Amino acid sequence: MANIKSAKKRVKVIAKKALRNKMIKSRTKTAIKKVVVAVNSKDKAAAQAALTPAISAIDKAYTKGIMHRNAAARKKSSLTKMVNAL
Repeated sequence: MANIKSAKKRVKVIAKKALRNKMIKSRTKTAIKKVVVAVNSKDKAAAQAALTPAISAIDKAYTKGIMHRNAAARKKSSLTKMVNAL
């Protein structure tokens, strides 16, 4: 455990940032899963309705540095292809 005051502060700051990152990742994964479930159930209307929030969540994750630019583009592209294939 940290003994120095600045190290103790860093531990608290890192814990707060890790929680924020975890929340954003979870929100993104949930949005992606909603699209995939709608596509698997062959419900085009639901898939299209779920696609917009999923793309928005992916963009926010990229903007906040949680997701790499190319990974975000790949996820958005694959989701869009899945929905368009219906």
